[in-house]
Amino acid sequence: MATYVIGFPRIGEQRELKKALEAYWAGKITQDELKSTASDLRKRHWIYQKNAGIDMISVNDFSLYDNMLDTTVMLNATPKRYKDIKDCTDRYFAMARGDDNHKAMEMTKWFNTNYHYIVPEINENMDFEPHISKIKEEIAEAKELGITPKINLIGAITFVRLSKVEGDADKIIEKLLPVYKEIISEFKDYTIQIDEPYFVTNPNAKDLELLEKVYNELASDANIFVATYFEHSNEANEVLAKTPIKGMFLDFVAGNENSIKTLVQAGKEVGIGIVNGRNVWVNDIEKSAAFVKGLTETVESDKLHIGSSCSLLHVPYTLKYETKMDEDIKSWISYALEKLDEIRVINKLVKNEKLSEADKEILEANKEAISTRKTSGKIHDTIVQDRVSNLTDKDKHRSVSFEERIKLQRENLKYPVLPTTTIGSFPQTPELRKLRRDYKNGVISEEDYKNQIKEMIKDLVKFQEEIDIDVLVHGEFERNDMVEYFGEQLQGVAFSKNGWVQSYGSRCVKPPLIFGDVSRPKDMTVEWISYAQSLTNRPMKGMLTGPVTMLNWSFVRDDQSRRTTAYQMALAIRDEVEALEAAGIKVIQVDEAALREGYPLRNDKRGEYEDWAITSFRITTSSVKPETQIHTHMCYSEFSDIMDAIEDMDADVISIENARSDNSLLKIFKERGYKGEIGPGVYDIHSPRIPSTEEMVEQIKAILNVLPTEKVWINPDCGLKTRKWEEVKPSLKNMVEATKEVRKSL
Repeated sequence: MATYVIGFPRIGEQRELKKALEAYWAGKITQDELKSTASDLRKRHWIYQKNAGIDMISVNDFSLYDNMLDTTVMLNATPKRYKDIKDCTDRYFAMARGDDNHKAMEMTKWFNTNYHYIVPEINENMDFEPHISKIKEEIAEAKELGITPKINLIGAITFVRLSKVEGDADKIIEKLLPVYKEIISEFKDYTIQIDEPYFVTNPNAKDLELLEKVYNELASDANIFVATYFEHSNEANEVLAKTPIKGMFLDFVAGNENSIKTLVQAGKEVGIGIVNGRNVWVNDIEKSAAFVKGLTETVESDKLHIGSSCSLLHVPYTLKYETKMDEDIKSWISYALEKLDEIRVINKLVKNEKLSEADKEILEANKEAISTRKTSGKIHDTIVQDRVSNLTDKDKHRSVSFEERIKLQRENLKYPVLPTTTIGSFPQTPELRKLRRDYKNGVISEEDYKNQIKEMIKDLVKFQEEIDIDVLVHGEFERNDMVEYFGEQLQGVAFSKNGWVQSYGSRCVKPPLIFGDVSRPKDMTVEWISYAQSLTNRPMKGMLTGPVTMLNWSFVRDDQSRRTTAYQMALAIRDEVEALEAAGIKVIQVDEAALREGYPLRNDKRGEYEDWAITSFRITTSSVKPETQIHTHMCYSEFSDIMDAIEDMDADVISIENARSDNSLLKIFKERGYKGEIGPGVYDIHSPRIPSTEEMVEQIKAILNVLPTEKVWINPDCGLKTRKWEEVKPSLKNMVEATKEVRKSL
């Protein structure tokens, strides 16, 4: 019985990789310096795992940007439009981020997580071949530390199924098989973990037939463990049991009804992923050990291994930097390094091994945390619980239909055809971040802080008016993060000092910890947005984060249903919506950027999620007057199979990421006859390039070829906080000029 983790975080416990990447992109460090930082981080992370007693330690889970992009490079599947870039590293980052001459590849969510991957672009005519120098380099580094690693690969089927494909996808998989066989042959002396999470997403008979064929070929002469996670794949388990794979790593946090019996009867080894890689609450170590011991009554213990449910990429590094967190709350959570300890202690308990003094301390602290969390008064609030219990159908519906509302809104707001706006946030400069940090640390007074933020808002309002944007925003200069900002002001939500998690590339977030019943004790945004509205006669959008996004981008308590927590969050944000309306704000945007990513991966579980998720949004927004216009924003989502849910949200305007998808998303809205107004992104904000007026004229015209003019708003893809002012100002100016040019032609 061995211990393992599916993968480990790579951004660095002090975000060292983030800082090195951004320094390299800014020309402040060399490529060699960037690669040196990456190497140092890999070695440090392997040592952490080795010292914690993890037996199977991965290489190739590390990436400078994204593992799917790494796989694209490994298979020589780079799109032709990047082949003119001679330097491999610069080509790699151009694919991820774009540059002055190249648009970036599309980016979307990794299953139902908040991690984004770069979507490969593949076709039947590509000359696939193995490029494995990265893996070889990492193996050599690990062996210098006395570690014989397991090698992580993304499986051929998952890679293709998650790609943009021209031609027959199954033929491409067939074409990739010899390349994978060559790679596996090169590393046949190592344990190889091949990730095939695609198979937890409702595989059909053809998928399963292909799965059997692929692993009959790949696993005939190698020690291959196939990893699935985030859900169950009993169908895949049964198929893979017939192949010569060595075993499977399974997610037992998503449930323990995995069909391991078939695998074990076929002589396969099974990884019991019982420590949660997606959430931070402590594992009940004794309960987990008892569960695995129960399995050993019918399964030989040497056929079982204990590990994480998925990669620890989705949780922060370590609690050792959390010096300011409430001690009770801190005792209830576990980050990546602490989860390594949980895996080790569970393994020892199952094997009846003697615990060290350190292990005994960990176990006792764990038992105490499990006990106190059940009874703590910090968690339960009867007033909040009663509000949820007293919700009625009236709380979940607007008072009049969309068709009636939109007439009133157009008349009152007086916006022109093709109204222009932005998604909400503007650049978060180093100076701004320092200002917020100085205020938080008591270096400057509250009055000084507020005055400086107001000056920024004033300048932004002036800029928006000068370039003639129709519906303005206040810029969100007071906000560190669209979820964290609100979570810091809510009861029942805690925050970490260093709980950073990678979202994509160098982008990191600190998810809130929803540990108790949620409520809003006071106004959160009214002061800032009211001030911004006082500076202009144009409509000023109130900017809020929706309840479902708050949940999907937080670490949510696991001691009650997500539905109940979502309704509590919805009521808290509704209080803010009503306060904004009372302050005279006539346009309120409630972002649900993460609605799509929260969907269960199995079809039989989707209905329940949609019910509480859509109801939560409607609880938040339905109490306003018909004249108040409700916007929402979604990004990097596949909308084709959730259009019913989007309609049911009953928002007046939805803005969506669109620029990287060649308007393909819009065709879905047209086909469904979406009743609301739509703001498709006309340029990609995740790239530093500045689109020209002419380019955006063509993009707007392409949009109008799909959608009725009277329904279309013009805006960027997403918020502008990650961009620089020298990129933002000309881009928005060009956007407005392009809109005016198109208006003239209508």
